Order: sequence, then C-alpha cells, then structure tokens
Amino acid sequence: MAKTMERLELAPGYSISRVIKGGWHLAGGHGPVDEREAVDDMRAFVEAGITTFDCADIYTGVEALIGRFLRQYRPAFTRGDLPPVQIHTKYVPDYDALPNLTQADTTAVIDRSLQRLGVEQLDLVQFAWWDFAQPRYVEAAHHLAELQRAGKIRHIGVTNFDGIHLKEILDTGVKIIANQVQYSVLDQRPATDQQELATDCGYFFLCYGALAGGFLSDRYLGAPDPVAPLENRSLTKYRLIIDEFGGYEFFQEALRSLRAVADKYRAGIAEVAARYMLDQPRVGGVIIGARNRRHLDKLRQLNDLILDEADREVIRAITSRAQGPLGPVYGLERDKNGKHGLIMKYNLNGQRT
Repeated sequence: MAKTMERLELAPGYSISRVIKGGWHLAGGHGPVDEREAVDDMRAFVEAGITTFDCADIYTGVEALIGRFLRQYRPAFTRGDLPPVQIHTKYVPDYDALPNLTQADTTAVIDRSLQRLGVEQLDLVQFAWWDFAQPRYVEAAHHLAELQRAGKIRHIGVTNFDGIHLKEILDTGVKIIANQVQYSVLDQRPATDQQELATDCGYFFLCYGALAGGFLSDRYLGAPDPVAPLENRSLTKYRLIIDEFGGYEFFQEALRSLRAVADKYRAGIAEVAARYMLDQPRVGGVIIGARNRRHLDKLRQLNDLILDEADREVIRAITSRAQGPLGPVYGLERDKNGKHGLIMKYNLNGQRT
C-alpha cells in the first residue's frame, strides 16, 4: 500500500496528492520514452503515495500511456493493493478552431480522452483557451458542464485563465474547482491576478513550473548562463521567465537565498522551492515533471520539510524585489507575436490520434 503523502480535498469527496506527477515530459520532447519503464514508474509513484497524474489531450501519447498503466494494474486497484488514482487531463482546442467551436467538437475530444485512458469518467478536465478575443470560451465551458451532467466528467477546471475571464465563467454558474497556472518563486502572477477571486470562489491553484523546468535547482547554482539553443522547449520558456524576473544575475541571487534555507534542513533548492509554493494560499498542489522513480526520495522529503516564517521571509525578500513577470496570468504568453508566445504551438489537437 502507498505510504502517507500529503493530500488535499480539492472538492468535497475528491482527494488528490499535493505532489502531482506531471506528464508533459512523457510526450517525447524531453528525449525518448521507454513505455514499459514509464508504466512501471507510474506504479512506483502510486506506491509512494503520489496518486494524482497530470496530462493533456495535446501531450503526444501520454493519455494512452496512462491508459496502459490503468489497464495493466487494474487487478491491483480492484484488490486494493494500489490506492485509487486521480487523472487530470486538459481540453485544449486548437487556436484555429476557436471561432467556430461547437458542442460536438468538445464532445469528440472528451470522448477521445475517455477512450485513450480507458475510463468511463474523467476525474478533472482543465480547459484552456488561447485567445480571449475569440468570445466562445464561456460557451465552451458550458459544453464541458453539459458533459459533466452526462457523467463523462467528474470535475471541471481551467488552465492559464486570468482572473477577469475566469470570473466570467464562474458568474454563469459553471463550477470550477481548479486553475492550473504557472506559479513559482520566479512567477508570482497568480497571487497578484486572482488570489482574492480564488479565495472567494473556492477554487485552488495547481502549479506547473514550480521548479521552472529545473532552473530552480542546485544544478544551476553558480552555473554560467546556458547558451541557446537550450536542451528543450521547457528550458527555453523558463529562461525567458528568468529575464522577466530580473535577469540571470538576480536569478543567481535567488538561488543563493534558496540554498541558504535548504542548508538549514539539509535539503535541495528544488525541494525548498516546491515546499514554498505548497505553503502559498489556495495552492492545492504542485505538478512535478519527475522523469522516473529515481526522483521519488526527493519528492518524499517534501512531506517532512516544514518552512518557518523566517524561511519564508528570506524567500519573500527576493520575490518582492523581482521586476516581473508582470500582468495577468499567462498574459505575456498569450501574445502570439511576443517572445513568449512565439515559442508556443497552437494547433496540436487535430494532429493527435
């Protein structure tokens, strides 16, 4: 059976592990994926108490890979040898599809996710929208609500929604339990954009980028600024965030501050950065792209790592001096012609089988 790991009731009767296993790295962009090893790793994470997995309809092959895991270990789940798992996926309509998106389009994508995962109901569907100038995002949220009423979706969330546009959806009566957002020591936009809204409306933040693609780790402490082209698109993305934060030298100062806190607990920078985010108001969990089970010992340390107010003040002393990123959640990335938007891929859903 799984060891005890910190959990949270994201909605009444719906409990998740606060450390969530990310799936983006299994889509092939971070190197070759051994499917058998990936499935075995999933079991190891569940046995360690990390029972919540994050994926997306546009992550190549990842929903199907998790579906293989669920099928292979179904007897273990049935017997109770493994605890129940929670699978969070995303619904990411193509940019070009936004002007004419229909209920049938949404239903087709959700049905495809159900088929790939081999389940009768999706635990949480996190809905993305590339361009708010295209006004059908409220209507699309109601497409998901209709599928929720039909029993195909248990809970609805969003991803990368700013406060203004998320409130539009909430005001129409759609129940949103989570907003998956980029949120880290280097990126405090969720706190400034919608902390009050999340508190008032009762939804949680699920944080990706809490380790900035690995930049928030001992590996980069004292290391020279990496030279482009970087190893993968994730590093390219977060290197741009470092520029918004205040540049590479200020980033090194942040790492030194995190290292000073980590020394106190004989921990790593990554563990302190993740724990700091778990301690923030309305944060339900952090999504960690651990590539395999070799990371499990460090993830388990998050359970025992307790930062005190003095530690948090050391980190706040850095975040309070940051130059950015400024603006609403995902505002910089939403500009297709800006340096953040130019690295995005906008029309992936129709290409995925």
